[in-house]
Amino acid sequence: MPLSRFAHSVRRCSEACELAVSRGTPRRAAKLALVVGTLLVLINQWEAVTGEATLDWLKVLLTYCVPYLVSTYTSVSKDLYLMRQSRKAQQEIHREAEKS
Repeated sequence: MPLSRFAHSVRRCSEACELAVSRGTPRRAAKLALVVGTLLVLINQWEAVTGEATLDWLKVLLTYCVPYLVSTYTSVSKDLYLMRQSRKAQQEIHREAEKS
């Protein structure tokens, strides 16, 4: 992999990590995980909730983690896409200004 491509990948990964922990992403993901996770726990662990079986705490934890991670991934993907579109638009404006 050429060095410039590697640097681009590192920069994009760094941007993705920053987006994952900022701009309200964690709060939105946590709210979604709370709602969706609770519904999934009720569906998947109903016998344990009603006392007919034992609760599997690892499954409960994973049931909340999955929607959190999916929401975070979706938000970061959207933000990265919008950042790329913005950069392209700025480059186009700069090229048009140079032509004038």
